[in-house]
Amino acid sequence: MNNKVVIVDEKFCFPEETHLTVHKTSVFFPGDGFIVYDLHGEVLYRFDSYGPESTPKDELVLMDSSGKCLLTLLRKKPSLHQRWEGHIGEKAEHQEPIFSLCRSSIIRRSGLVVEVHGDPEEEYHIEGSFTHRCCKMMDNSCRDPVVEIKRKVDPSTNVMLGKDVLLLCLKPGFDSAFAMGLVLILDQMHGDDADDVAQEVDPTVEDTIPPS
Repeated sequence: MNNKVVIVDEKFCFPEETHLTVHKTSVFFPGDGFIVYDLHGEVLYRFDSYGPESTPKDELVLMDSSGKCLLTLLRKKPSLHQRWEGHIGEKAEHQEPIFSLCRSSIIRRSGLVVEVHGDPEEEYHIEGSFTHRCCKMMDNSCRDPVVEIKRKVDPSTNVMLGKDVLLLCLKPGFDSAFAMGLVLILDQMHGDDADDVAQEVDPTVEDTIPPS
């Protein structure tokens, strides 16, 4: 991908292919939020939750490391296709969304569709299983994925870590804040429910990776 995909801010687009570590945790309730680290171990993004009683959530806020709101994500109700909408920063009254995500309405096509508002040609398809931490986001060309979500492997032991630690793999120039906003939505739609994969590809997931 030669051109930048800027949805939130150009500063979140890395010039080279980047793997971010996403840890499902929280300073309030372990396992109920997210912290995202860059390649140097610095906190890049975070999402804090304030307890199980707040679930299911209809509004999510992606913040940077200082707590500044980058994206507000809203679940639309009622919605046949589980539609979510993303807004830049803190949503203001009458503010239009910059993107939406919903289940595909195309017969015989599983997965999710992400539409970037204002550009009818900018559309992405998410396929695979977020529940198993194995999914990809493709652009309209449907060639190479622009975003991949994988389980992380401990390089010292070659053992796959638990599902609370994942890799967010980004092609050069792709907006990482936008990608992380989609991860928050996917977690709300599928979470850790192993039964919620009716419309997802059910991959074979091994606990270890054979040495190369």
